[in-house]
Amino acid sequence: MSEQSLQGKNVLIAGGAKNLGGLISRQVAADGANVAIHYNSESSREAALETAAAVEAAGGTAVVLSGDLTRPAAVEALFRDAAAKLGSIDIAVNTVGKVLRKPIAETTEAEYDEMMDVNAKSAYFFIKEAGRTLSDGGRIVTIVTSLLAAFTDGYSTYAGGKSPVEHFTRAAAKEFAPRGISVTAVAPGPMDTPFFYGQETPERVAFHKSQAMGNQLTQIEDIAPIVRFLATDGWWITGQTIFANGGYTTR
Repeated sequence: MSEQSLQGKNVLIAGGAKNLGGLISRQVAADGANVAIHYNSESSREAALETAAAVEAAGGTAVVLSGDLTRPAAVEALFRDAAAKLGSIDIAVNTVGKVLRKPIAETTEAEYDEMMDVNAKSAYFFIKEAGRTLSDGGRIVTIVTSLLAAFTDGYSTYAGGKSPVEHFTRAAAKEFAPRGISVTAVAPGPMDTPFFYGQETPERVAFHKSQAMGNQLTQIEDIAPIVRFLATDGWWITGQTIFANGGYTTR
């Protein structure tokens, strides 16, 4: 198959305001896509507007949408509103996640529920709604974590919350295949963003860096091109989790 283009495609990015989601938004816009940029909390609104301005400057159409994606009705509204503004959505990328580093013995029921809602429930209903509404030949990509292949302490609710997404991805890949929709997950190593540092001590940061090539954390610039590939020429990859972490871990 010839090289596929994002020109004129409509892309919805959950958590698309900043960090990895913001970079993906900018990169797909530079390749000719229109972008629906989702953000959750009011603190991210300004970043979402800045990313939308960058999309528009690149020549694309941008729409900024908000919503709590742990509520299925909000996920439905997100896809409905994005399509109303841009037209049928072709590519749906979910970068939403929440990290908690805490021993099991100290984790509360409320913390457990929130982590499962953000990392698993929202991903499930995002995939569901994408499969229901995407154009034929669409692409669905979810960001998970390389901790899925790690044997470590402290991250039971984070890695545990992301783990079901692999099963969601495989099932969706089979169920959506008749419409030519591919479904994948990308598992970065610990990323060099504020999302990571709040959970770790300087000593553990140094350890995480030591486990990957170049003695560094995963950069968002390492991951965004992989998402673009899966959304275009990598269309034949489906039902898979791609571990992209500089050798941090594997299985």
